[in-house]
Parts: sequence; structure tokens; C-alpha cells
Amino acid sequence: MEAHKIIVAIFILALASSLTLASDPSPLQDFCVAINDPKGSVFVNGKFCKDAKLAKADDFYFSGLHIRKNTSNTFGSTVTPVNVAQMPGLHTLGISMVRIDYAPNGGLNPPHTHPRASEILVVLEGTLHVGFVTSNPDNHLISKVLYPGDVFVFPVGLIHFQYNIGNTYAVAFAGLSSENPGVITIINAVFGSNPSIDADILAKAFNLDRKMVKNLQSEF
Repeated sequence: MEAHKIIVAIFILALASSLTLASDPSPLQDFCVAINDPKGSVFVNGKFCKDAKLAKADDFYFSGLHIRKNTSNTFGSTVTPVNVAQMPGLHTLGISMVRIDYAPNGGLNPPHTHPRASEILVVLEGTLHVGFVTSNPDNHLISKVLYPGDVFVFPVGLIHFQYNIGNTYAVAFAGLSSENPGVITIINAVFGSNPSIDADILAKAFNLDRKMVKNLQSEF
């Protein structure tokens, strides 16, 4: 029951944050259910809108965030998004959310950014070390250990992370101030770009041996 209250709270907080921080344009209609068919549709903010008279409850519905996800991967974490791609009724509303599962003893949501959204995160289970880094020139790390019921905010565009420092599974929910916040995982973008960034550039930028850079790139 307490978990349900926290989930309701995160929706409310996400909505409140969207009113002041959302990067999405404000809607000029009640809603705009996103569809792919351009015939007879209005084009708003990158997507076509379904005729409002044809909207259904399922356009505003998603099920499955109660299910623990498999965290047997490189980082030991899995993000389950609920954005406009999963719930077309979110289009133009300026909000979305995610569930994040972390493996015990080091499950990591690695350093990343959301270019179009601030994020507000609440811990439901486990113990997380979270933080973000401010922009140049300070590059100041702001971090804290969170326990169930704790809430933390990551400002739009800043690099941030969550790390499970406990010996049990951890679960967090987060609200984001965009229907499509985007995500840039730093290591993927730098060493896993397509086509690859020249190894000499990365070697100089990170003060690494060129061979080490090539080895890192080969892992993607």
C-alpha cells in the first residue's frame, strides 16, 4: 500500500515539475494522441494526432511497472520507460516516467543525460548512491545516498547516475518533464558511436593510450 502511495506521489511531482520545467510546447487542446497515419490528422510537435473523438482509454494506459526486470547485463540495471512511444496519450502533455531495476551489489544506471527533461526519482526498494555533475568550469559532483521513500532531482541536461550500494535488489521510479526526454549514455556515445570517433581524438581527449581506446571501441 505504501508503494502505491509513493507511485501516486511521483506522478503528482512529475506533473508539477512539468508546469515549470517542461521543454515540450504547451498544448492548445485537451490532448493529442500520437498516431503514425497522416491521413486527416493534425501534425503537432513531431507527431500526428488522432481525431479526439476516436480516443480510447488504452491510449492513456500502460501496464507492467509492477514487474521486476532482468538485470543480468553489463551494468546490472534495466530501465522500463513509459513515454510517448509506449503511451501515445502522453503526446503534448510534457511528462513521462520510468521504472529502474538494479542488481544487488553494484547495479548501475551509468552516467547519462536527458537532453530534454529534468528528472525526479523516488526509491521504492534498496539503497542507491545517486548524483549529478554541474556544467563547466566547476564540474561539481552533488551526490547522496538514498533509502526507500527518499526523493532526488536531476536537473535537465546534466550528467547523472544511480548505483546500488546494497546487497539486495533496488527499485526506483522517476518522473521526467518531457513526453520524450531522450537519453545519452556517456560511454556509449563516446566509445560506441556509429561511425566511430577517431581513436586519436579520444586518446588525446581522455589522456589514454590509442590501443586502449580501440579496445574500448571494440566492445560496442
